[in-house]
Amino acid sequence: MTVHEGRIPSRVLAIGAHPDDIEFGCGASLAHWAHAGAHIELAVLTDGSKGTWDPAADLAALVTTRQEEQWAAARALGAAGVHFVGAVDGELAADRGTTERVCALVRATRPDLVLGHDPWKRYRLHPDHRRAGELLIEGIVAARDPHFFPGAGTPHRPSRLLLFEAQDVDHVEVVDDTAVDAKVAALLCHHSQWRSTMGIEEDGPDADAQRAAFEARIRGEVAAAGGEEFKLIVEL
Repeated sequence: MTVHEGRIPSRVLAIGAHPDDIEFGCGASLAHWAHAGAHIELAVLTDGSKGTWDPAADLAALVTTRQEEQWAAARALGAAGVHFVGAVDGELAADRGTTERVCALVRATRPDLVLGHDPWKRYRLHPDHRRAGELLIEGIVAARDPHFFPGAGTPHRPSRLLLFEAQDVDHVEVVDDTAVDAKVAALLCHHSQWRSTMGIEEDGPDADAQRAAFEARIRGEVAAAGGEEFKLIVEL
């Protein structure tokens, strides 16, 4: 296990399957690096259109809402930009076209550090998370070599990859309380997910207590780990 404190990447790209995945997986680390001067960009692979328990929901409106929430969360973290790939929620495919789009994102943003889902996480229920991890790996491999997708930009090789939701944790990024505050604030920007993901019934009698419990859970997870946990891959 490596515990890292003090090494600030210059350019960072975090890739998540859905709006809010990045914040759960690495929000405090991103906020910490952004505060130290790193250039942070986010990429969301799906449109988040299944992120509701309401069978009568207007899904087109939900997509717009979730993009707005993602932008608000990005601002809370100090990120410079958000890229929406737009695959349908629940139907993400690790196909050639989407791999090319991820490759193009890596080449366009030119990060020295990339973060995303661990595709080797055992017993993962949501297929989008697994496929997002596969696309992350395949997109990085393609981005570094000129004969993969030659029309998708100038090749670029990141120096490090951090996988969140990791099957085998071997790296902890140490973050301060300010960064954890930013992680919590960014997660709460995803207002449409309060009920289904965070256990907060906004109009219920226990909303304040539920919100406090969610915040305490996030802070407790970071504190228990001594930071945010990852699988580190170097020499990409």
